[in-house]
Amino acid sequence: MVFVPASRPPVPPVPILSAASFRRAAPVRLPTLLDVGETRLVTSGRVAIALALREMGVGPGDEVLVPAWHSPSMIPPILWRGAAPVFYRLHPDATLDLDDLAAKIGPATRAVMVTHYFGFPQAVEKVRALCDARGVQLLEDCAHAFIGEYRGQPIGATGDYAIGSSMKFFPIYEGGALVSNRHSLGGVPLGPAGAGFEVKAALNALERGFAYGRLPAARAALWLPLQLKDALWKLAKRRGPVSGTEQPPALAPSSSDSSFDLDPAWIDKRSSWFSRAMLRLATPGRIAALRRANYLRLDAVLGGLPGVRPLYAALPDGVCPWVYPLVVEDPERLYGRVQAAGVPLTRFGLPLWAGVDERTCASSAWLSHHVLSFPCHQELREDELAWLTETIARAVRP
Repeated sequence: MVFVPASRPPVPPVPILSAASFRRAAPVRLPTLLDVGETRLVTSGRVAIALALREMGVGPGDEVLVPAWHSPSMIPPILWRGAAPVFYRLHPDATLDLDDLAAKIGPATRAVMVTHYFGFPQAVEKVRALCDARGVQLLEDCAHAFIGEYRGQPIGATGDYAIGSSMKFFPIYEGGALVSNRHSLGGVPLGPAGAGFEVKAALNALERGFAYGRLPAARAALWLPLQLKDALWKLAKRRGPVSGTEQPPALAPSSSDSSFDLDPAWIDKRSSWFSRAMLRLATPGRIAALRRANYLRLDAVLGGLPGVRPLYAALPDGVCPWVYPLVVEDPERLYGRVQAAGVPLTRFGLPLWAGVDERTCASSAWLSHHVLSFPCHQELREDELAWLTETIARAVRP
C-alpha cells in the first residue's frame, strides 16, 4: 500500500498558550516538582543540573554517573564543573541496571543522576539506598516528570536534589527548576536576565499560540506591535554586528531553541516573570488529566499494530506523561513516513554523547534508535489529536 498523508491541521509539538490553558477544572490531582521543597526557577533543566552539581561540590577530578540513554544536554553541565561523565547501563525496558550502577561507583564518584523517562518513575528508592551506603549524592532528573508522584510523594522527593523542565509541560518559551527537600537553596541567588529577555519570553509564548490558531482576540490586539517587532528584528539581522565589535548577548538561552549546549551566562538567571506566572495560573490537574487521556487514546490505536509496541505496557496512577513513546521495529521507515506527513515527534537520546554506543550499553543504543515519541500534551485539540492518531496508524501499517 502506498502511504499518502491526509490533509492536516497544523499540530503543535509542544504545549502552546490558549484560553483553555487557564481552565481550573482538575479531575486528576497530582503534585508537581514544586511541591518537593525549596525551589529555584531557572531558564532550563540543564541550567538546573549545573546549579545542582555546583551545590553538590562537584569539581575537577570528580565523576558523575549518568544513564547511557540520555539527552546530550545533560553532559555540558558536568563538563562545566570540570568533572567527567561515566555512563551506566539500562535494561531493555529502560529501567536502570542497579548492578552496573553499583559497579561503576568508584573513589572519584561524587554524584549519580537518575532519569525518569517520559514521566515514568525509576525505582529510585533502591538508588537512594545505594548512594547512602557508598556516600555519594543523588540527583533526580525529572525533565520528563515535572508533574507526578511515586510511592505517595512527588517525583523528585527522594534525591538530594532534583531538576525539572517546566517548558515541557507548560505553555511557555523557557523554564526549568532546581528543588530539594534535603538541602537549603539559600546559597543559590538568582538575578534578572533583563528587559529584553522578559519581553521575548512573553512574546514567543504568545506567538506560538497564535501560530496554531489560538487566542485570536489577543493576536488581533497585538498585530501592530508584533509587526513592528518583526521589522526591527529583520533590520537588526541585515545590519549585523558592527565591524570590530563582539556579538551582543543573546536575549534568551539557546536551550529554548533546541540546542544541547550550556551557556554559562544563564547559570544564575531566574526564569521570566511570564513563565513563573504561568506556573501559578495553569492547573497541574488539568494538564495531567488531558495528557493521560491523550496518551491512552494514542495507546488504544497504536499499541496493537504490527511492528510497534508501547515502551510501557500500562500507564500507572500517578504518572503524567511527557510524550507517548513507541518502540518501532523499523524506525527509519516510520520516521520517514511521519516526517513527510508533518507529524511532530521526538527521538530522545538521538544522538547520544560522543563515544556512547553499543559497547557502552547495547540497550541504550537500541532504544535511542528504536523509540519514536509523539505529542500527548494538554493543548492538543480534538481535530489535531484525531489527525495525529490516524496518520501515525496509517504510517505504521504496511
